[in-house]
Amino acid sequence: MGEIQVPCVRDFNRSLCMSESVSGRRVWVTGHRGMLGAAMVRRLEGTGAELLLAGRSELDLTRQSDVYKWAKENKPELVFHIGAKVGGIHANATLPGDFLRENLLIQTNVMDAAFQAGVKKLVFVASNCTYPTRAELPIKESSQLTGALDESIRSYAISKIAGIEMCRAYKLQYGADFVAVIPPNLYGPGDNYHPEHSHVVAGILRRVHEAKISGAESFVVWGDGTPRRELLHVDDLADAMLHLMNRQTDWLYNIGYGTDLAISEIAALVAEVVGYKGAIVYDKSKPNGTMKKLLDSSRINQLGWFAKKDPKLGLKEAYADFLSQLNQPERSRLG
Repeated sequence: MGEIQVPCVRDFNRSLCMSESVSGRRVWVTGHRGMLGAAMVRRLEGTGAELLLAGRSELDLTRQSDVYKWAKENKPELVFHIGAKVGGIHANATLPGDFLRENLLIQTNVMDAAFQAGVKKLVFVASNCTYPTRAELPIKESSQLTGALDESIRSYAISKIAGIEMCRAYKLQYGADFVAVIPPNLYGPGDNYHPEHSHVVAGILRRVHEAKISGAESFVVWGDGTPRRELLHVDDLADAMLHLMNRQTDWLYNIGYGTDLAISEIAALVAEVVGYKGAIVYDKSKPNGTMKKLLDSSRINQLGWFAKKDPKLGLKEAYADFLSQLNQPERSRLG
């Protein structure tokens, strides 16, 4: 990919590259009912931003004409593009066409509609699965497009690579101030705890809780426990995205915690938080996924942002959220 410093390409667009404050701005947050979208809304509270929010029943982001019409009528000035079809390894392995098609549609519609509507800045959420499986660690932004992807999540990764490239291409051709962010594994309040479609932390948390409640002597974790994952609390990512929105930026940033844990360590930590005393069993017939994904977040650190949420404290908050969802079945994401 080479150097990612991309200057404004025309004097006419120089204002697009300047720092943008959210105070008094019309701010569109896509996917505001998901885990990260809800965290972004929480983070924007008290900033003076005028939030533009539309759920799927009001605006289907896969429908191009509807998205263009909505953007034209609502005139957003800043956009946090978070809405996407997401899921864990199982969901990606069984629904690759859905993940590729829907994410390509959503990204293209939102980004181009935002550009056509004259949006001043857009922050797009990509994924660490866009990096090659054998990228040098810690992974730098320049590792994009330098090697093969993990087959278990290939379709989703390609859709997100397209979104990253769209940010770059619109900046190069039009001077549009679009920036993509790549987080590690997210967790926190509002997560999806579905037994088959959840991410690693939520999936383990649910299985540990069920094992505790049923009195089971063990619970099962996919893979052999050796892959390492960097965890980032969803509130930290929302804070980082606002940090980038308020500053002059390039078009791609890793946003990580700075250290990683083995899946076995994550499972043990979740068991401690839940209060489960049984054994952890690893199903080695299931895929491990990429073995290591630690991100190099030095570029955003140089802009003054660092993650704050300790994983153990964050997991306690996630478990409290899981328990609250058990008591609210009509709003539950437990599956």
